[in-house]
Amino acid sequence: MSTINFAKREISFKIVYYGPAMSGKTTNLRYIYTTIPEKVKGDFTSIATETERTLFFDFLPLELGNIKGFTIRLSLYTVPGQYIYKLTRKSVLRATDGIVFVADSQIEKKQENIDSFQDMIENLIEFGENVETMPIILQYNKRDLPNILSIEELQQDLNKDNKYQYFEAIAQEGINVIETLKAVTKLVVQKA
Repeated sequence: MSTINFAKREISFKIVYYGPAMSGKTTNLRYIYTTIPEKVKGDFTSIATETERTLFFDFLPLELGNIKGFTIRLSLYTVPGQYIYKLTRKSVLRATDGIVFVADSQIEKKQENIDSFQDMIENLIEFGENVETMPIILQYNKRDLPNILSIEELQQDLNKDNKYQYFEAIAQEGINVIETLKAVTKLVVQKA
């Protein structure tokens, strides 16, 4: 849920990057961090294991300017994709204003994408969130790799009703990373 600080005249929104392990969630945040101007970003906090997987979360606060005299701030988080961190994913997802679901386009990741998406939906329902109105953007990442699922297959697995906007991405190269962030931010601000 967005928080409004009337004393500081700030509105803060929380956006969570969700998806299976190694799908590119942290890569998205790292690209955003290196791309945006220094004056609008805070510190990038990352907690990773020895294999560079996110263990708890990545956190990146951004400042987006003003709306009606209030400064808009985004806090971007990623969840750990590994199954053993289910409770941590749940904790990070709590009270989110919007979600970017980062799917790994590789054929062998098909079931992990489906399982992770279902886990996200179940967590939102458990928190009492309205899944129908939650701002969610899908990012089909790693489109440059061989042996990938077609967009039609990814849509069938994750977006059968074409309910969610999606982006084809190559997060390591920054392709559609900022566009994905802009799309989810627009949905979050519109909902507020």
